[in-house]
Amino acid sequence: MKQFTVLIAIVATLAVFQGTQAKTFTECELARLLRNKYGFDKAKVNNFVCLAKAESSLKTTATHKNSNGSTDYGLFQINNKYWCSTPGYKSAGNDCKIACSTLLTDDITQAVNCAKKIYARHGYSAWYGWTAKCKSGVKDLSKC
Repeated sequence: MKQFTVLIAIVATLAVFQGTQAKTFTECELARLLRNKYGFDKAKVNNFVCLAKAESSLKTTATHKNSNGSTDYGLFQINNKYWCSTPGYKSAGNDCKIACSTLLTDDITQAVNCAKKIYARHGYSAWYGWTAKCKSGVKDLSKC
């Protein structure tokens, strides 16, 4: 029985690590995904890819601790103060109604949905990376 319990623990651990492996997109890979799976138009694809590159270097597991104690999570660096929840951090919002850990997986569905909500409310200027690196112009990724 003890060996069976150990085997279950190993399988569960492998499943957790497999689901949270770091994914680093290429610009074209992310552009195709945003366009084909998530229905983004050309202008939004170009801007969101630039935004993700500026914010996370296109890495799904990127995090950044801010000076106010909050943390940004995932491909689009979504902040836990307003948009997602983390254990032990008193959030002002969790407006996307998700755990921040879901933003760190290779399945970017939750990250895309939350980023769309942020964009609908605040536009691209909600992201400092977009303002600093994309506002003056973005790469055309329509040939991807």
